[in-house]
Amino acid sequence: MKKWTEYLEAVKAFSAEWAEPQWMTDLRINALNKIDELPLPVIEKVKFARWNLYNVKPEHQAAAGTIPSFDQMKDNPMIVQTGETTVFEQISPKLADQGVIFTDLVTAIQEHPELVKEYYMTKAVPVEENSLTALHAAFMNNGVFLYVPKNVVIEEPLESLFIHNGDEESHFFKHVLIVAEDNSEFSYLERFESQGAAAKKLSGNVVVEVITKPGARVKFAAVDSLGENITTYMNRRGYLMRDSMIDWALGIMNDGNVVADFDSDLVGEGAHSEVKIVAISDGKQIQGIDTRVTNKAPHTIGHILQHGVILEKSTLTFNGIGHILKGAKGADAQQESRVLMLSEKSRGDANPILLIDENEVTAGHAASVGRVDPDELFYLMSRGLEKAAAERLVIRGFLGPVITAIPIKATQEQLIATIEGKLSK
Repeated sequence: MKKWTEYLEAVKAFSAEWAEPQWMTDLRINALNKIDELPLPVIEKVKFARWNLYNVKPEHQAAAGTIPSFDQMKDNPMIVQTGETTVFEQISPKLADQGVIFTDLVTAIQEHPELVKEYYMTKAVPVEENSLTALHAAFMNNGVFLYVPKNVVIEEPLESLFIHNGDEESHFFKHVLIVAEDNSEFSYLERFESQGAAAKKLSGNVVVEVITKPGARVKFAAVDSLGENITTYMNRRGYLMRDSMIDWALGIMNDGNVVADFDSDLVGEGAHSEVKIVAISDGKQIQGIDTRVTNKAPHTIGHILQHGVILEKSTLTFNGIGHILKGAKGADAQQESRVLMLSEKSRGDANPILLIDENEVTAGHAASVGRVDPDELFYLMSRGLEKAAAERLVIRGFLGPVITAIPIKATQEQLIATIEGKLSK
């Protein structure tokens, strides 16, 4: 383990170059001092202590990589970052007049410091939760801030695209902070993509915090397709207050090793979280995904649906955790984790965990690891399809619940193309 205090002056300089307020500089320094003291997160049945998750380069990087063609983009609110640089940002005057803030995190910290300070790593993902969250807080290099005021309903989806340029050989630590005020409603889509293929293994660390105030409703979709050369820790978490809802649809299509915490804390009565995840592992890749819903208040609902496909010599582990705390009467915790293994050399785990500390609740789970149903294949092949085409069709149907939940059709098609590409290797 590195002596992180050696990075103190570099972290101060990094913060000063971005003109961060003193509270943010102090937060970085305090986090830096905690990295060695805190444990790694626990992801059952995944050994990742020796993974390349701590390789950081605390200097600002110039924008690099291929920039998308903006003249082909629609008018929906959008932010594009390549590396740590925001290269495109648009939001309509109508939304701005309604008080919606949708900008890169560096700008938000400068222009809305008190608002960011109130929520940044204070409610959903604490700085000192584990060694990797502290590492993230110390070396975070941009992200997105989205704030939607009370009673504002946004029809068009808000979209973020984060491009990781592997040729830069710098760390990729992104933070997304979303605050949905009372009775607001919107859809948000984020994509993580890689360009380049540096020989050196790089470190990724993504933290997403979604805070929903009473009555707010958020549809959150993500497509992760980072490259083989980046080893990533992902932490996405919702903090749901009374009668609010987050509908998660996550497509985990990375090529490198990944450990992930996808959590929903139902802190207000009547809060509701639906979590749908699809993942594909291939090559020699290892992915460990912890999906947790914690029912902390009465009459809360938390449902988890995880479907994964494993190819070649790869490993995929799903840990589904439903925890109903004392006092959460009338809570509902359900989960389903299913894994398809397409190779005898692959390894899959689907581990359901229910922790029930209260009576008068509803809870259940289902888990399976197996191969493609031969009856389904036989039926499709009897209609004239080749075996490979029939197998891909079955898998497409298996992964369908998340694909159909993506709010932008072009991104749905991109996810399907990514799935097809992985299955055709």
